[in-house]
Amino acid sequence: MRNLIRFPLFASLAVLTACGTVGPDYRLPEQAAIGRPAAAAPFVSAAGADAALFRSEPLPPDWWRLYKEPALDALVTKAFAANTDLRVAAANLARARAVQQEVAGAADPVVAASGGPAYGRASAAAKGLPTALADGYSHDAGIGVSYQLDLFGKIRRGVEAAGADREAAEAALDLARVTVAADTARAYVDACGARHQLGVVRRSVDLQQRFVDLTARRIRAGRGTALDDSRARAQLEQLRAAIPPLLAQTRTAQFRLAALTGRAPADMPEGEIACGAAPRLAQAIPVGDGARLLRRRPDVRGAERSLAGATARIGVAVADLYPSVSLGLSAGSTGALDRFGSGNAFRWSLGPLISWTLPTSAGRARVAEAEAGGAAALARFDGVVLNALRETETAMTAYARELDRNAALRAARDQSALAAGQSHRLYQAGKIDFLSVLDADRTLASGEGALAVSDAQVAADQVALFLALGGGWE
Repeated sequence: MRNLIRFPLFASLAVLTACGTVGPDYRLPEQAAIGRPAAAAPFVSAAGADAALFRSEPLPPDWWRLYKEPALDALVTKAFAANTDLRVAAANLARARAVQQEVAGAADPVVAASGGPAYGRASAAAKGLPTALADGYSHDAGIGVSYQLDLFGKIRRGVEAAGADREAAEAALDLARVTVAADTARAYVDACGARHQLGVVRRSVDLQQRFVDLTARRIRAGRGTALDDSRARAQLEQLRAAIPPLLAQTRTAQFRLAALTGRAPADMPEGEIACGAAPRLAQAIPVGDGARLLRRRPDVRGAERSLAGATARIGVAVADLYPSVSLGLSAGSTGALDRFGSGNAFRWSLGPLISWTLPTSAGRARVAEAEAGGAAALARFDGVVLNALRETETAMTAYARELDRNAALRAARDQSALAAGQSHRLYQAGKIDFLSVLDADRTLASGEGALAVSDAQVAADQVALFLALGGGWE
């Protein structure tokens, strides 16, 4: 008889144990944008006339060291150590790891212990006795062990999803490092560029001041008019008006660097940015190709891991449609307190606990919801891939065209300087009027300022390209 009872129990468990993990197994979809040949191809912007500006070599991890600026290296190091965004990303990663451990803990056996003495009276009527029972002490103590059988893979899919979330959090931390490195370099470039522009404007102011003085002397000598003096002083004030915005740009860049490196503005010494011009690479920039870019960029990796997590959650939703089975073992002692530990007070039980809520429209809707989440995650992944390629191509094009503009501005500045020198000599010889000299000086000042702005923009475009390439987290 005992064997006849055991057989159906073990037969049922054997059937349930034969079940597998439900839901789709994750693999990168064939239709994903990252698998297209064009996504792995060399960059379009690195071909033709711009080929000399870029190299197909891999981007070095510490790309900011290519500038050979010790001050910039030190600032990036400080930012990595103290930046608040990095601290937030690191905390989010720690949380994701804890969540993964929590989800994985569902597969561990659960042990519970209980015990409690009591004083009172049991119901005689419940036992079928005609007279009341005597008051007395009783006890109930025991220990129980339960283990959930992951027959349909709900726990496994949950662990898989939590693991993908943890890897996405790791990618988010890497992306934060990329962004912090680029923001630090950009703030440094802005500060140095503003100082360079400030120096150009101040030199122009000095030249114009000397010209104002010269005009005053010529007027006193009877060789000029009050109109000449007014025009010269107006040009001087026009140049001086460019100084305050550049001073503000320098200070705000310092404040940004202070925040990026985890400091208050008052804690940022001005001498920490010892540069007179924006750093600029004179060599071709290593950019690699599309395949290397997509392997390197943390946002692409994070989007792919989010897709893997969304796929695993489809399995979790499907597993909820199936029965839940737990094995339980309990043992203890129940009875009068003076019989604690006696053989006739000992109790134990072993068996499965099967619970199943029949599938409803709500359960099937949760599966559909998870499938829609997977489709959205794939669309986001494709968007991140295409955006990474777009950002890089755009940054390369902007950098190349700014270099062309910079070369043209440099040539124009050189010609303006030549024309200004010639006009001064001709004016002193009395061969041209003052207005021609003023116009030549105004053209030179404008050319010097435009070139200084372009020099800073070239450096900023380089940093934007490095940011698009996604290096700095390795």
